[in-house]
Amino acid sequence: MNILSKFPQLLRFLLIFIPSLTFLYVLMRFAFYIAFNDVNSPISMGDFFYSMWLGFRFDLRMVIVMSLPLFFLGWIKYINPFKYTYARYFWLTYLSVIFSIYALFYVVDFAYFAYLNTRLDFSSLRFLDNFSISAEMVWESYHVVWIGLSLILVIFIFTYLTNKLFLYISKQTTPSLTRMQSVLVGFLSFLVLFVAGYSKLSQYPLRWSDAAFSKHPFANLLAYNPIHYFLDTWKNGRVTYDVKKVKKYYPILSDYLGIKDKDIKKLNFKRAVSPTNQIATKPNIVIVIMESFASYKSSLSKNPLNPSPYLQNLADNGLYFKNYFSPSTGTARSIYCTVTSLPDVELKGTSSRNPLIVNQHSIIEDFKDYEKFYFIGGSASWGNIRGMLNQSMDNLHLYEEKDYTSPRNDVWGISDADLAVEANKALSKTKEPFFAIIQTSGNHRPYTIPKNAHGFKLRTDITEEDAKKYGFDSVKEFNSFRFLDYSVGLYISEAKKENYFKNTIFIFYGDHGISGYAGDHVHKAEGSNGFSLGELRVPFVVYSPFIKQPKIYKRVMSETDVLPTIASLAGISYNATTIGRDVFDKQFTGKHYAFTMHHSSNPTIGLVGDKYYFKTNYDGSHAVLYDIYSDEPMRDHTKENPVMAKTMKDLAYGIFEASRYIPYFNKREDAK
Repeated sequence: MNILSKFPQLLRFLLIFIPSLTFLYVLMRFAFYIAFNDVNSPISMGDFFYSMWLGFRFDLRMVIVMSLPLFFLGWIKYINPFKYTYARYFWLTYLSVIFSIYALFYVVDFAYFAYLNTRLDFSSLRFLDNFSISAEMVWESYHVVWIGLSLILVIFIFTYLTNKLFLYISKQTTPSLTRMQSVLVGFLSFLVLFVAGYSKLSQYPLRWSDAAFSKHPFANLLAYNPIHYFLDTWKNGRVTYDVKKVKKYYPILSDYLGIKDKDIKKLNFKRAVSPTNQIATKPNIVIVIMESFASYKSSLSKNPLNPSPYLQNLADNGLYFKNYFSPSTGTARSIYCTVTSLPDVELKGTSSRNPLIVNQHSIIEDFKDYEKFYFIGGSASWGNIRGMLNQSMDNLHLYEEKDYTSPRNDVWGISDADLAVEANKALSKTKEPFFAIIQTSGNHRPYTIPKNAHGFKLRTDITEEDAKKYGFDSVKEFNSFRFLDYSVGLYISEAKKENYFKNTIFIFYGDHGISGYAGDHVHKAEGSNGFSLGELRVPFVVYSPFIKQPKIYKRVMSETDVLPTIASLAGISYNATTIGRDVFDKQFTGKHYAFTMHHSSNPTIGLVGDKYYFKTNYDGSHAVLYDIYSDEPMRDHTKENPVMAKTMKDLAYGIFEASRYIPYFNKREDAK
């Protein structure tokens, strides 16, 4: 006799439904592994199986949560799906709706990871702030119609099979149980579901932090369930500061920043700074922020495809910082960091979207009598940078898509080449001196090359295999990267025709990189193989007619240091109130570091030095000290070098805590 026939119909249904749906999600996890596992940096088989085991438990929990209403209410006579047709349709609708939501999460998670190399978390909601732009980008980047039709088909199949299962169980006989037997079966069934959902025989249940078990980042990413992870990260609201923790690290941080007037009670971070490496008097400043411009993809890192010869030429004739790092990924975070000289440590969304802290003192305001310009190819409503820029700079001339004569290229506005021409045209007509920022955005999906490419030629000699071998997702992305570089060259070519060129310092750097692999020779030289520095290391190049002796700098530099360093080159004295330092200041010789952060509810913070990279989860778990250029990049050096590990740990925590605190006390009027 079939053992299932001894169970009530509702339990028979769940005993088939829960394992079947869980198995489907396990298959989805395996598909995720096949799609995104990096063959050049594979996880070990041990990590793979443990990730799958953890993932199975998360998946099972989400299916149980989905099934609980049916478990608790389905036995009630008038909503019993096995007694009444309307009740069956009710539960069928409920399960189909929940499954549809789950399925949508999986689709978006796949697309989100393909786009940003990270799992779907609450910070993804920032894209809803600019829904029309985000929606258009998705439409232009993905096969939305086919994906949508496939999703509808999957939901239809689920509904059909679930209904068939309801009907199949309804036709079976119902065992006769006494009241006591029914209570006992119900209690034992609940106990089984509770244990399966709790998923650990310990005081605390299975939590998302259990997935952070490996030093290989993809192993941890593989273990997450997209719905579970999103909801876990959603629990945390906007970051707040902790004065006690700021005071704890203030002595370390005040020494690091060179604060003379130390005051731990008032937590003074203000200091007057004079230039240390002036190369010109009141020069124009032009900053070009290059979208997703990872060093390992560029010619500067000896990438065999030579995708950025124009930036290479500028570096050969200027100042090139080869160990420059953005604190985190995300363009809005980068813009915030550039303007404020603070890493963006906001956990929910980005700091530019937090109305409480968009009014920030910026060193740009210490460039007195300078005209201020900001050029973006699309809309400044993106990321709410309009509010941040306008509140941080007086009389800003903000140029966006609607202000240009060039045609719209795609969701990101006009092309980068058109942006270069438009910005140069505007700057050539203004009075000097001026401070201008040009934010490119075309090196993004859908990687659209405009019809009027200003002489740019696609390379057709590169195969998809070649592109992937040297760090690019596709030939299309490779040519998009090249087009951005070409636009940089076009801008300089146009600027050289104007009078302002001879009195200008030009600065070029990437807003952030993207994880990838371009060959051992590149990543060994950069020290980015194995611990995700490739997504943070970007080129930083200073080019100017004032530079007579080109030079390559190996010292570490952070995006927080951009404005202090530019002020030094321009001979501008300023009031520093945040974390940035002049990279040329000799008092910091041998003490150059770059703070890093990967955002989550338990963020990963780190500190890059000349030799070591310290990295830890904020709660102190998984703390490691990497030797960046070692032949064993994933080896932990904490035990053999505990002093260095503690020094870097304390400074990393100090920068993080101060960066939470300072924005609330860094208003422009308070910095004067």
